[in-house]
Formats: sequence, structure tokens, C-alpha cells
Amino acid sequence: MNNAVAPGDLSIGVVIPVKNEAAALPVVLSAIPDWVKIVVVADGQSSDGSGKIARDLGAVVVMEPRRGYGRACLTALSVMPSVDVIVFMDGDASDDPADMSALVAPIADGAADLVLGSRTLGKREAGALTPQQMFGNWLACLLMRWIWGARYTDLGPFRAIRRDALSRLALTDENYGWTVEMQARAAKHGLRTLEVPVRYRRRIGASKVSGTLRGAIGAGVKILYVIGREALRQG
Repeated sequence: MNNAVAPGDLSIGVVIPVKNEAAALPVVLSAIPDWVKIVVVADGQSSDGSGKIARDLGAVVVMEPRRGYGRACLTALSVMPSVDVIVFMDGDASDDPADMSALVAPIADGAADLVLGSRTLGKREAGALTPQQMFGNWLACLLMRWIWGARYTDLGPFRAIRRDALSRLALTDENYGWTVEMQARAAKHGLRTLEVPVRYRRRIGASKVSGTLRGAIGAGVKILYVIGREALRQG
């Protein structure tokens, strides 16, 4: 376990959606800070024993038979006990759990409701982000700045948010639009949002989204759709 300094008196829950991340999960879960109250892994029908590995390493595992990153997050949240802050991260070892303190600290200090881990501002391994991901992030962040004045640099999955603030956002997206929906609605609702630099590593195993043409196109189209939808909606 990581012996990082605990973030004040807040209780922290971690959500990790996975599908076939057996090789990465021991790396991820063994590095979760010991001040985390609970880790919920949403297993999207893994065929490599990911669920059992996560359970053996102390996580609460909930099965989600339906596809979709957002759906997995929503399912994990449905079984999350009462905590002050929810941290979202990927289970492929691209996010470094050692950066969790930096995400939670501004919330513990009362300076933010939502803290985004920016891979753009932080150090990343060569090839960890594909060119299409970097372009998509740039375009989405530019659009949100034009529409809402939000100064984002990334749509990265590693983020922390107060649970009461998350409830206010009433997120519904079930797949690629989960992260951008959170950021767009945070801007619309006036959440105090900060970005902090985080490290980003090459993932363990093959990507289900950015590693395929279909996934990359699908994610890009959905992100633009969500931004447009939120721009047209009131509240």
C-alpha cells in the first residue's frame, strides 16, 4: 500500500471500471493509498479472471453485463457506501495511484469540488496518448472554453469529486461521453474545478477504445455530441 499523507478527515471511495485487466490490476490495486476507505471495481464481463483478482486484492467487485464506460461507473456508484469524495481511475495501470493525494488535497482544503488529473500538464510516457486522443482532447476543451469559459486541458479519466457535487450533476452517459459530460455539467453548474498535473503511463494490455479505429471514431463522435447536447440544454 502507498503510505501517502491522508487528505484531511475526508472518506474516499475509488471507482475502477475494468474489462480484461488481469495483468494490470495487481499493479493498480497494490498502489492504492491506504487511506482509501473502499475500492469498487465494475467488471464488464471479463474473461480473464479480472473480477476474482480484484476481489482477492481487497476490492468490492460488482458485475456489469452491459457495455459502456459510463455504465460501469454508474453501476459502481450504485453500490458505493457513504463517502465524501469519489475518485475515478482506469484499471489498466496508465494512471498512477500515487497521484491520488494531489487530486484529493484541493477538495480536502476546501478549494475545489472537482479536481481533474491533466495528462497534458503532467509527464507522460512516449506513446501513452495517441495523436487522435491528443487532438480530440484539444478540440473538446476548446469547445467547452468557447461555450462555457471552462479552461480545461484534458478529458482524462483520473479525477476526484465531492459526492454531493457529483449528485448535483446527475450524470447519465453510459459510454464514451462520461468524462466530458461531467466536465460540461460542472461548468454549467458552477462547480469549483481545478486541474492538477498527473503522470500517465503506457497501459498494460491493448486498449478497447483508442487502440481501434472504430473505438476512436465512436469516442470522438460521442464527445462532440455530448458537448452539443449540453450547450443546447438549460440547467
